[in-house]
Amino acid sequence: MKFNTEIKIGDKLVTNKSPTFIIAEAGVNHGGDLDLAKKLILLAAKAGADAVKFQTFRADSLILKDVEKAPYQKISTGGIYRTQHDMLKILEVTPSQNIVLKNFCKDNGILFLTTPFEEESLDSLDELNLPAYKIASTDLTNLPFLELVAKKGKPILLSTGMSYMSEIESALECIYPYNRDVIVLHCTANYPISNDEVNLNVINSLKKNFEILVGFSDHTVGVGAAPYAIPMGAKVLEKHFTLGKDMLGPDHKASLSPDELIELVQVVKKVDKYIGKSIKNPTLSETLTRKSLQKCLVAKVVISAGEPFTATNITAKRTGGVGISPLYFHDICGKLSPRSFKVDEILEL
Repeated sequence: MKFNTEIKIGDKLVTNKSPTFIIAEAGVNHGGDLDLAKKLILLAAKAGADAVKFQTFRADSLILKDVEKAPYQKISTGGIYRTQHDMLKILEVTPSQNIVLKNFCKDNGILFLTTPFEEESLDSLDELNLPAYKIASTDLTNLPFLELVAKKGKPILLSTGMSYMSEIESALECIYPYNRDVIVLHCTANYPISNDEVNLNVINSLKKNFEILVGFSDHTVGVGAAPYAIPMGAKVLEKHFTLGKDMLGPDHKASLSPDELIELVQVVKKVDKYIGKSIKNPTLSETLTRKSLQKCLVAKVVISAGEPFTATNITAKRTGGVGISPLYFHDICGKLSPRSFKVDEILEL
């Protein structure tokens, strides 16, 4: 399988050489409040993220009513909600609300993304004409759903938390006949995760096993591991954020604060600059330094006309960029001096 390595998401082109595409994951941190969702959009735009992402689901279609909350959800919400269904029901975003949020994103210069969690919600997003679909780790093994998403013909951002490499391969094999615009995101699906659960080396494994663009959905505390994934080849970064870590909901405690989100974007942009290009040549600022610091050949002792140049009568010193580079030392040794040279006089042929 060979997936596309140039993928357009809205007005952004994601390639192995492009700047990192940053997704500010609002998720369900709006708490079911549209005004709060708009504040999250404004924060993501202010921070400089490329996209802000929400979640679209119908609790009745997503989950059985008696399923317990995940362990991290029990910790973050205590006894406020009895089941996952109770908790998620109040966090639903309606189709009309998604339209409002998408338009609000457009007005504020940031891409709108949302994760569909079941077929009903997936189809409800058709009229939004999303620039891409983000698929959560929970659906990596949901092959019928992945096929439906692939047939929508939009780029797919595929999270891989809780999975084995063989399951990722099965998911990609399912998508491949219908869609080659896929970016696979390494992810560890807990909120938050400990440092020894990050396993950034998985990014190398994904690149080795699949010809595909790779990203990282980061659930570490604070700015955390995200910037370190960039030198390893991650071209998309996703990170949860909130307006307040003490707010009520399952994901706030594991999310970035407003200041942390701003810091993350700044650090990511700095890392992109640090990485730069892969071609090794003098940078613009090095050209003058090169003249000052690199050496050229000079006479080590007095050299008479017709005398052969040898390792004992020539040497390399800084000359301000004038003369013959010592790269050619062995080519010059043995040649006859065209004239006499004083000590420290710059060699010329």
